[in-house]
Amino acid sequence: MVQLDPTDIEILRALQKDAKVNTKELAEKLHISKTPVYERIKRLENEGYIKGYVALVDNKKVNLPLTVFCNVSLAVHDDEHIQRFMTEIKAIDEIMECYSTGGVYDFLLKVVLKDLDAYNRFAFEKLTKVHGIVKMQSSFVLSEIKYTTALDINPL
Repeated sequence: MVQLDPTDIEILRALQKDAKVNTKELAEKLHISKTPVYERIKRLENEGYIKGYVALVDNKKVNLPLTVFCNVSLAVHDDEHIQRFMTEIKAIDEIMECYSTGGVYDFLLKVVLKDLDAYNRFAFEKLTKVHGIVKMQSSFVLSEIKYTTALDINPL
């Protein structure tokens, strides 16, 4: 992997703010021509700095206003049980994110749903059916204070 230079960092910052920014605008901002900007973006994609492009959908506007963070612990921590847990979790649509964590719990799940009734159904019909979960604790989001997908990229 090539080390990022200041131009690469500016390209990444710009694309994080607006992935639809066109190459011409970006080239003007960076004071270089369109071709090097295009080539740098392709290189950043090929090297894995840019994993993809998405539209960020407002969960409230699509009637999914409830966000729940759910901590879970597994009964057994060997490779087979952890792999099975991860496979099952990845198949559940309501789970938006899953992180392996240190501390009291083994995993943190971010779950997005319509309402408390939907969470109740999710917890009892889906989450409790995941093999290996021995303990769960849920925290319900009351209000969102900060949400961003943009990383604070600094020169390496």
